[in-house]
Amino acid sequence: MRVFVTGATGFVGSAIVPELINAGHQVVGLARSDAGAKSLLAAGAQVHRGDLEDLESLRSGAAMSDGVIHCAFNHDFSKFAANCEMDRRAIEAMGDVLVGSDRPLLITSGTGMGNAVPGQPATEDHFDPNHPNPRKASEVAGASVADRGVNVSVVRLPQVHDTVKQGLITYAVQLAREKGVSAYIGDGLNRWPAAHVLDVAHLYRLALEKHKADSRHNAVAEEGVSMREITEVIGRGLKLPVVSLSPEEAPAHFGWLAMFAGFDMPASSAQTRQRLGWRPTGPGLIADLEQMRYFEV
Repeated sequence: MRVFVTGATGFVGSAIVPELINAGHQVVGLARSDAGAKSLLAAGAQVHRGDLEDLESLRSGAAMSDGVIHCAFNHDFSKFAANCEMDRRAIEAMGDVLVGSDRPLLITSGTGMGNAVPGQPATEDHFDPNHPNPRKASEVAGASVADRGVNVSVVRLPQVHDTVKQGLITYAVQLAREKGVSAYIGDGLNRWPAAHVLDVAHLYRLALEKHKADSRHNAVAEEGVSMREITEVIGRGLKLPVVSLSPEEAPAHFGWLAMFAGFDMPASSAQTRQRLGWRPTGPGLIADLEQMRYFEV
């Protein structure tokens, strides 16, 4: 397949590109800079210039493809709601040129969209369009273009990690450096799901190749790692004290991250593994955090 990949130079996308090429697919990656274009060419991909706000570039990239993997997202969480709306517009734009075809459009969301009951693992078969998390905009947009005849499926991401980046935990590490303490909220027993970046890339390929319309896949290797355990390993790595904060203290310490830091959001991938035959094999989240080089610039 000739696959148009948005976010192709990002953390997850840069793992998806070689995963697809090694499986025999042609990749056309979206690049907004000369440096991004150079990295794509070095990886063996073709380059399509544009960005998430250039909707015409997204339409033309999707139009010339046999399938689309959309994993680009603006990760400035201080503007989270606005960035979720940007993602909605991007999905609708690409959907415009895929209407009436069987060419797959694989979009990205978060595992939290599958939480039906607080404290119970999120599942693939649940989605609440009235979910309070603005990230719902991506799946709402996916459902909208599916209603117009587009073959849409969803990959929901947990904390995706290696020894350099770990999703939202990367920001928790930066915050601990700035504040001089590694902090969790309350008893710290709230859980975050996780998966290694190479396992996630493999899941995107499987989902693209099988491209069953209206399917959701949870890219979850570990159902839930406690925030206390995460915070403790960060504290050891940075040689900082580990402290518990009250919910009232959390906003002042965490800033925008406070909206996530106290959430208990475990997630299951049982249906994904059964449908796709996905078997994650990468290191666990704590293992990668333990291997981080905390004092290298």
